[in-house]
Amino acid sequence: MPFRELNSKMVEATITPGQRLFSQRGAMLAYRGEVSFTPNIQGGQGGLGSMIGRRVANEATPLMTVEGSGTVLFGHGGHHIQVINLAGDTLYVEADRLLAFDGSLRQGTMFMGSQGGVMGIVRGQVSGQGLFTTTLEGHGAVAVMAHGGVIEVPITPQRPVHVDPQAYVAHHGDVRNKLSTALGWRDMVGRGSGEAFQLELSGSGAVYVQASEEKL
Repeated sequence: MPFRELNSKMVEATITPGQRLFSQRGAMLAYRGEVSFTPNIQGGQGGLGSMIGRRVANEATPLMTVEGSGTVLFGHGGHHIQVINLAGDTLYVEADRLLAFDGSLRQGTMFMGSQGGVMGIVRGQVSGQGLFTTTLEGHGAVAVMAHGGVIEVPITPQRPVHVDPQAYVAHHGDVRNKLSTALGWRDMVGRGSGEAFQLELSGSGAVYVQASEEKL
């Protein structure tokens, strides 16, 4: 179910019978046709485990299930919207950045420490983002939100990418992440991001970076 970008802050989705998508509550701007919007207390397809992860990460806002026949306009808070098309791989994205996504995608929750070890945990605390991040896997489209526009930066085995943790939006592919810093362990904890902190992404894939460090 592709999203059509109307401008940098609005997308349109076509809903057909037998298909569905999930959206953040409050993301619907307008719609045409016979379309229904119902709260999804299980947080999409992740079930109870997904909801636990979202609650621990203070991301308990329920998703809306969108079904029927028609078209829907989505946007939220005037944020920039980036559409990401997945072709069987996995997208890692903070739950509060999700605007809407295909219901066919498998949703889960990953503990940041499982990818970045202790550094992954510290990255969550430094950036102000949760220790859990949402995963979306399969074939379909995802609309994510960011501040000031988004650029996709390729990650290759020969060229890892370093990103300010608060400028990070999402990434996909076979990618490892860790927080690197020029400061000692005691200096890292409790301090904000900046030039001293870098999220290092290595492997094969891409990372999406926003133009502003402002949080959603």
